[in-house]
Amino acid sequence: MKVWQVSREWSIDAMELIEQPDPMPRSGQVVVRMRAASLNYRDLLTVEGKGGSFGLPLIPFSDGAGEIAALGEDVTRVAVGERVCPMFFQSWFDGRPSASSRRFALGGTRPGVLQELMVLDAEGVSRMPSNLMFEEAATLPCAALTAWRALFEEAHVCPGDTVLVQGTGGVSIFAVQFAKLAGAAVIVTSSSDDKLERAKTLGADHTINYRSVADWGKAAAQWTGGGVDHIVEVGGKDTLPQSIEAARIGGTILMIGVLSGFAQQIAIPSLFGKNLHVIGLSVGSRRMFEQMTQAIERNQMKPVIDRTVAFDCVPEALKLMKQGGHFGKIVVQFPTPD
Repeated sequence: MKVWQVSREWSIDAMELIEQPDPMPRSGQVVVRMRAASLNYRDLLTVEGKGGSFGLPLIPFSDGAGEIAALGEDVTRVAVGERVCPMFFQSWFDGRPSASSRRFALGGTRPGVLQELMVLDAEGVSRMPSNLMFEEAATLPCAALTAWRALFEEAHVCPGDTVLVQGTGGVSIFAVQFAKLAGAAVIVTSSSDDKLERAKTLGADHTINYRSVADWGKAAAQWTGGGVDHIVEVGGKDTLPQSIEAARIGGTILMIGVLSGFAQQIAIPSLFGKNLHVIGLSVGSRRMFEQMTQAIERNQMKPVIDRTVAFDCVPEALKLMKQGGHFGKIVVQFPTPD
C-alpha cells in the first residue's frame, strides 16, 4: 500500500510517498480501505512541526472515510464493506473530555489517515452518513464534529439564538450549516465579499467584511440589538478582542482555532464584566459523532467542498490550505481499488 509520511524534518517539502506492506488486523481490529481524506489547519501545523511533540516519521492527517476491508477476530460492531469514518480521538467514546479519553489522536499520537489501508481498533470507527459520498464524509470527524460539539454540546444553541462565525474555512462553514438547522440567526465575517455572498447562499443572515469594517465586533453587537449569543472563535490572537466586544452579557465564546496566532492580551474586566462563558474545545466523542450523523442524514445536509485533489498531490493541497483562499473543505481522493 502507499503511504504519505513526514520523514526527515517538519515541513511540507519533507513529505514522502512510500510503500509499506499491506496490514493484517489482530483480534478486535479492523482494516479500513481509505477512500478520501480532508485537510484541517491542525494538519498543516503538524506537518510544519507546530502541532505537538511527535516523533518522525509520522503519517499525518486526521479526517477521512473508507470502507471496512477486513475484520480481526471478535469484531461485531461493523462488517466488511460498511462505509465508515475513523474517529479523531481513538480513545474518546462518550462522556466529557479527560486526559485518558484524549490520549490517542489520529495524525499525532497515532498514525494518520494518509495510508491506503489503515488498521484501527473496531471501537475507533463509526458508520458514515448514508446520504454522503466518501469525499463528503471525509470532512466530518474533526471539522464537522468540532462545530457540532461547539454549538450543541457546549453552547446549547436554540431556535432564535444568534451565532457569529469567523471566516469560511471548514469548521466555520459547518457551524453556519448546523446553526441554521437549529433555527439560529447567523453572522459571518470574512475579508472577501465573494465569500460572504456564498455564505448567504448557505443561510447567513448578516455578513461583515472585517477589512472594510475594522470594528466588526461592535458592528455585530449592534446588528443583534444587544450582543451575540454564541461566537465560534477560530482566529485566536487577532480576533478574540473583537469577539469579546461582540458578545452579549452572559454570552458564550467557543475557542476553537488559532489562525491568526496563539498569544493575546485579554481584557479581563470585559470577561467578568460581561459574565462571559469562554470554552476551549477540540473535536468530540464517538457518541457526539453518531448524533451528528443522524442529524446530517435526516436533514440531507451536504458538506461544502472547495476542491478535490488526487492522492499524489497532498503537498500541493497543504500549500493551498496555507494560502487560505478556500471556501469550505479541501479533500484528497484516494486511488480507486482495482
